[in-house]
Amino acid sequence: MQAKEHYYSPEAYLELEAAAEFRSEYYNGQIFPMAGGTPNHNHMAGNIYAALNFAFTNQDYDAFMSDLRLWIPRKGLYTYPDVMVVAGELTFVEGRKDTITNPVAIVEVLSDSTKNYDRGEKFEFYRTLFSFREYLLIDQNKIHVEHCIKTTDNTWLLAEYEDIEITLNFASIPFQISLTSIYKKVAF
Repeated sequence: MQAKEHYYSPEAYLELEAAAEFRSEYYNGQIFPMAGGTPNHNHMAGNIYAALNFAFTNQDYDAFMSDLRLWIPRKGLYTYPDVMVVAGELTFVEGRKDTITNPVAIVEVLSDSTKNYDRGEKFEFYRTLFSFREYLLIDQNKIHVEHCIKTTDNTWLLAEYEDIEITLNFASIPFQISLTSIYKKVAF
């Protein structure tokens, strides 16, 4: 016998999330607890965030870590990407100051439990955002980075990197970072 699923309205989710001890994603009426991070996951997300934040000191870009929520209206998804970059002003969900809709670039550090979702359906959902142009997926168990870039004709190009000496150049933002910097303090 299957347990009856409970439907939550977006408003009910936001209310529960404000009081929650741990963050959850919301997708079309269902609430899903987010997996806990590992030291590797935190190092990689932190390394990229710190480099982005420093690089954008005098530029009209902002980098955010996983505490800022993203709303994807066409898919009914509230989520917390590991790192997001916004060009110019933030576009907030009406009545909120903790949820945006306009990232240019998103970085996800892959976990064993979420890597297929991050590469597949979640990437599909992100692509419905008009502002979204670049996606970086970083493996925390080995040196492997997937870099997806939206072209001017709305196709997506994929480049994969496994050489620690590579410097990765973003296309949608004025930023570059070496894989050495991404994987700093990471233990396999």
